[in-house]
Amino acid sequence: MYVIVDDRATVADSYVSSFSREGFSSFGVNEDEFKGWIESASGNDIAAVEGFLLGDFERRPTYPEMIRSHSSAPILALSDQKSLTQTLELFTAGIDDVVRKPVHVREIVARTDAIWRRVNSNVTPTSEDRLKVFFDGRDPEIDGEALALPRRERHMLEYLVKNSRRRVTKAQIFNTIYGIFNDDVDESVVEGHMSKLRKKLRLKLGYDVIDAKRYLGYQFVG
Repeated sequence: MYVIVDDRATVADSYVSSFSREGFSSFGVNEDEFKGWIESASGNDIAAVEGFLLGDFERRPTYPEMIRSHSSAPILALSDQKSLTQTLELFTAGIDDVVRKPVHVREIVARTDAIWRRVNSNVTPTSEDRLKVFFDGRDPEIDGEALALPRRERHMLEYLVKNSRRRVTKAQIFNTIYGIFNDDVDESVVEGHMSKLRKKLRLKLGYDVIDAKRYLGYQFVG
């Protein structure tokens, strides 16, 4: 799930629509709404965030410190114009990357995933003997052959691999894939997607790489 902070509702809504077309959940808020949300959000909601996108607003340089007190997810600044002074100021403030608009959401996803892998290189599986997960929109490969997956199943697998050192709950997966404000889909949909994903992986590999425990959630075990 991606969080877009921009006082221009039309800009935030445009990104939300673009993320949705690519199969990613997101929501947009203005800067005042964001402060209230992040200070009151549950741990499951915060854990579902894969990236924060900060538009161009006056108090933006103060936001990385606020975000870091709650989340370690990548923080990207969306820049309306090319300015070395502004870029240096944002990096100094703790922004992970500065992206010049217009930018495709696939590039945003690729940049946030690259930041996440770099920061967590010591805890993320870098390579499995038979299964490889790419995090850049490509389907995973098993024994060198692509395994075609629906976008949500691929996203689930990527999320589990990213968090392979801990067990994640059904609620965390749902929030990541569908978003925390999605009332149109029941949380139980995760079980159906996960069952299909595990079956496909098991048929190709001959064993389970996702451990499921009732009430406790799921964990990628490689």
